[in-house]
Amino acid sequence: MEVKTPNSSSSSNGFTGGSTTMDKVKPKKFWTNQRIGLIAGSTLLVGFLIYQFFLSDKRSKLNVEQDKLTISAVSQGKFDEFIVVTGVVQPLKTIQLDAIVGGYVTEKLIEGGNMVKQGEVLLRLENQNLKLSFLQSETEASRLVNDLQNTRQTLKIARFNLQKSLSELDFQIDQAKDAHDRNTKLYKDKVIPDADYLKTKRDYERLVKQRDIEIESQKYQEENAKMQISQLEGTLASTQKNVNLWKQTLENLSVKAPVTGLLSSMNVEVGSNISQGQNIGQIDDLNGFKMRVGVDEHYISRIFAGLTGTMDFNGKEYSLKIIKIYPEVKSGRFEVDMQFDKAPELIKRGQSAPIRLQLGQPSQATLLPVGGFFSETGGNWVYVLNEDGKRASKRKITLGRKNPEYFEVLDGLKPGEKVITSSYENFGDNEVLEF
Repeated sequence: MEVKTPNSSSSSNGFTGGSTTMDKVKPKKFWTNQRIGLIAGSTLLVGFLIYQFFLSDKRSKLNVEQDKLTISAVSQGKFDEFIVVTGVVQPLKTIQLDAIVGGYVTEKLIEGGNMVKQGEVLLRLENQNLKLSFLQSETEASRLVNDLQNTRQTLKIARFNLQKSLSELDFQIDQAKDAHDRNTKLYKDKVIPDADYLKTKRDYERLVKQRDIEIESQKYQEENAKMQISQLEGTLASTQKNVNLWKQTLENLSVKAPVTGLLSSMNVEVGSNISQGQNIGQIDDLNGFKMRVGVDEHYISRIFAGLTGTMDFNGKEYSLKIIKIYPEVKSGRFEVDMQFDKAPELIKRGQSAPIRLQLGQPSQATLLPVGGFFSETGGNWVYVLNEDGKRASKRKITLGRKNPEYFEVLDGLKPGEKVITSSYENFGDNEVLEF
């Protein structure tokens, strides 16, 4: 018997279809939006922390306005070591008029400010004591002249008397010799007694001895007279020198111009009393000019005669060199004299002008313009701009020599870099400046 199962096909098909749908299970996604967001957030947080702790710029910063700063470029060039000093025009030679002798002024012939010629009388003085001393010296010289003449005359007379005495003695000696010679012959022949022989012998010998004594005496007197004459001549020469000196001293009562030039001052008036050595004025030699220059004592060890400099006058440059140094320091400065190679034609006494005084030979160097930054940093560091020019950072540097325009850079900067050279007074201790 055949049993039919109704709708077996459709049931079977329906079961089978239902069974297939239940077997296909969808896989679970790993990269969910939530997970991706969480990982991304964690990564950003870790990156931020790494940047903050290891990569971020922790230096102190300050915003500044760039247009209020002075920014200078570091360059490579010739470093010319010089200082700028101020000089005052003075005559190349100034002759001080000092009173050689004292006295009171009886006449003032020329006032200050006028040209004078060499030998021209400027003042006349009066000094009675000098005149009296001159007269006394003249009197003494006259007395010595008389004494010398008398001594010479005495010597001549002594010589004459000696010749006279010797002539008389020689006559007597000749007579005594003849008598002695005769008696000697008679004595040998035993014609005369011993007494007569001895008498003529003694007379002859006495006269000969007397002649020798007379010669010695006269020799002594002549030597003594010559010594007196020599002494008198020396004393007279000295006295005559004194007379000439007093005469010159009296001539100095007329004060004369020692050179031709400008009598720039005359500090006396008629009736005033002048002491010996007192300054009464000065004369300027206008044949040349020099500059009297004040220099800071900081450079005293580097200044020496022969250093050169330049000065601009009426659009032209003139060369000078140091000819004299005054080592005395007053108020932190000492002075030097500088002479022109060729002085300007229209320059006048008392004018002042800046002078560029050369301290050394030019040399190649890295140069940084001078600025107000130095007063805060002492030249130990500066703010250097970065490449994009939006900020400036502190940097240690080493500076060398300095002139009014540039510092010599020894280390820390390269040509082409830009540096803030204006004052750092308002920047505090900030290490970075942002514009």
